[in-house]
Amino acid sequence: MSGRREGSCSISAEERLAEFVRTARLEEIPLTAMEIVKNQVLAIAGTTIAGATADGCEAAVRFYRELGGKPEATILIHGGKVPAQDAAFVNAVMGRALDFCDSMAPGPHPGAAIFPAALAASELMGGCSGRAFITAVAVGTEVATRLNLSEAAYDGFDPTGICVPFGATAAASRILGLNLKQTWDALALAFNNCGGSFQSHVDGSLGVRFVQGRVAQSALLAVRLAREGITGPKNFLDGVYGYFHLYAKDMLTGETATSELGTRYDLTKLVFKKYPSCALTGGSTDVMLKLMAEEKITAEDVEQIEITVPPYTHKLVGHGFRIGENPKVNAQFSIQYCVANALIRGASKLIHFEDEYIRDPRIMELTKRINVIQEKSLEARGHSALDMSVVSRSGREYRRSLDIAPGFPGNILTKKEHEQRFWDCIDFAGDRMSRQNGEKIAALIDAIDTLDDIRRLIPLFASGRP
Repeated sequence: MSGRREGSCSISAEERLAEFVRTARLEEIPLTAMEIVKNQVLAIAGTTIAGATADGCEAAVRFYRELGGKPEATILIHGGKVPAQDAAFVNAVMGRALDFCDSMAPGPHPGAAIFPAALAASELMGGCSGRAFITAVAVGTEVATRLNLSEAAYDGFDPTGICVPFGATAAASRILGLNLKQTWDALALAFNNCGGSFQSHVDGSLGVRFVQGRVAQSALLAVRLAREGITGPKNFLDGVYGYFHLYAKDMLTGETATSELGTRYDLTKLVFKKYPSCALTGGSTDVMLKLMAEEKITAEDVEQIEITVPPYTHKLVGHGFRIGENPKVNAQFSIQYCVANALIRGASKLIHFEDEYIRDPRIMELTKRINVIQEKSLEARGHSALDMSVVSRSGREYRRSLDIAPGFPGNILTKKEHEQRFWDCIDFAGDRMSRQNGEKIAALIDAIDTLDDIRRLIPLFASGRP
């Protein structure tokens, strides 16, 4: 292999990463980490079902069906087969569309790219045991986690488009049985596919969910090309123009990223949202709902709300709320909308991010009384920290603070809350998914490591579609 440093016998970070992707064993992954991965798969199953007809999803289905090609992998819910990389694209867009999938500070969404890439690879392979599948998803998620960067390093790059391509590629490489050289090349080709900007989120564009699709699609392409002998830059992590220079601004190295790889699992940093919007809106939503329950506050009582958040949160979800071309995306990425919705409806559910709810005149009036400001000192308290002040029409002020939003490490969801997330998605899907099939999907995922073939899940996604 040519990936070792000149004048050194040590193994490069790139080789260490590729070797981990190939050789990690299910038995070596801690049970707590595997439970998280099962929750991740359940979450993506639910969000894919619920998001199947969200804005842009049916257009993506039509586009790739009309484009045609070899029928290799299934478009979930809608049915039909297209080339594996195209199926991964469409399924990833659906999985991300409602922004209720798993995520991680400061913003990557691993599962909605890794799951569809792994599923498409399983079909391309002609079958894959549940044990092999869940191991591949765990490995891919760990790779994405290890290459996740800080807020300062991303500096406006969409983390999903930067670190998750490696995770989706790792999962697909594992399932397709690539050797060390091929895996190394696939990861290197994934490096050349990194990209994406948070401007899509700020402007409320459908580009948010299509970045997710591109990541899953490019993973399959990278793996398939590597399998055909196409090479990528060997020093894609620590090279002079490698990942840690271009994207991490030399604040990290391959050595630190791959330290204890295979013995310590960082995927425990995954975030599972309690509410169906950007994770950085979840804290404000939760604080408002609890304040309402404790103090019996209603929307009519409120004169003014001030919410203080760290600068990163403010840039992404603290700007003034507007309807825009894509109301759902704007609502998902707006603290003002999410807090106003909680006040008016006493909850935050998937249906509340539908057009008719977003355009409710009461929402628009109330958002004008919600002010979101930034304060750098809050960064010391955590990624999702916030302070909230609510002034009533009678002049009384209520103050609440939160350091860790629900679903983040340190404030994780219960098993019941994970199950409720899934069933919220099934209920939201309506006649696209029967309760019976939802129960079968949940049961198969719960026992995924005993499945003889992961493809047994696929017909359950197709059943019940209009």
